[in-house]
Amino acid sequence: MLETGIKGHKETVVNHNNTAVFAGSGELEVFATPAMVALMEQACQESVAPLLEEGKGTVGTHLNISHDAATPVGMKVWVDTELVEIDRRHLVFSVKAYDETGLIGQGTHDRFIIDNEKFIAKANAKKA
Repeated sequence: MLETGIKGHKETVVNHNNTAVFAGSGELEVFATPAMVALMEQACQESVAPLLEEGKGTVGTHLNISHDAATPVGMKVWVDTELVEIDRRHLVFSVKAYDETGLIGQGTHDRFIIDNEKFIAKANAKKA
């Protein structure tokens, strides 16, 4: 059962494949904002997935975050999340990203609970 207070955690080590230069979001070999966003979304999604009904999932719909400090290649980065609001199918998470020296980013992330089959059918209908 979904309830506020559910926590998530996801971590990685900064390498060439998650840098700004690799992502095309910058010119430096530092942890990319798109990589931080993906880590935040993964932590949120994975924290609630086991609690959803069969055939249900979540999709990200809104991010309001800041990326406040650069992290060089070789350092560990992690994200901690907490489900702070539930309004029927609308979920709001608090998200915080850290490296080995402290907080590097934070904000909120909204996700909606969806029926996986209906969602993919609607998306695929765009090709028709």
